[in-house]
Amino acid sequence: MAKLLIYDAYTNRFYTYDRGENEPMPYSYGNTLTVGEFRGSSRANVLWTTVAAMEAWNLTRRRYGRGIPVGYAFKRIWEGGHGTTSQHYAGVAFDVGQGSGSAARKQIHATATATGAWGYVEPLSMTPTWVHFDRRYGTPACPNTTAGYPTIRRGSRSTYVLILQDALNALGYSSGALDGICGSNTISALKAWQRAVSLTADGVCGCASWRKLAASAAGIGRTATVVDK
Repeated sequence: MAKLLIYDAYTNRFYTYDRGENEPMPYSYGNTLTVGEFRGSSRANVLWTTVAAMEAWNLTRRRYGRGIPVGYAFKRIWEGGHGTTSQHYAGVAFDVGQGSGSAARKQIHATATATGAWGYVEPLSMTPTWVHFDRRYGTPACPNTTAGYPTIRRGSRSTYVLILQDALNALGYSSGALDGICGSNTISALKAWQRAVSLTADGVCGCASWRKLAASAAGIGRTATVVDK
């Protein structure tokens, strides 16, 4: 059984679900994406994504017209596996088509591109045995990139706030519960961490903070201070 946090940008709210591994992901079309498929190799109890990512999945799946095998979708930042600012940590990216033939992967790629629903569909030349697409959102805090995380400040709500909270918790700076809302506890934890690493303790997670925080937390493994409930 997994706890799922689904962010809806239309209402600026999170919705919480408890689902078994073989049950469909909330907001997914029919049974085309189960919790287990979304989880992949993650061993976390708490997973997250967005309504927009599920809607993009639904549109792609309907247009493709048959099953799309999902090899990798979600990881917590301390589990690592996809660099330091991966959209997989935000729960909005999918690597699919592993084990499929080249023709099938080309068709999946063309279908995902044609929907216009994904923010990024990676060129096939960069993904020789799979297809990657993601529904990233927000303006990256670091310039000259489309892949980074947006600036987080007091009052922010998103799965990127969940990454921030998750990273701080894993590093021993408690932000309290994982709720995706940048409130007083998250700000206090962020300021404490910023002071510890000689950054300006302004309680804003911008480019410099994201770079150092993600580099410190990505792939370090489950620590005693990780929150996972």
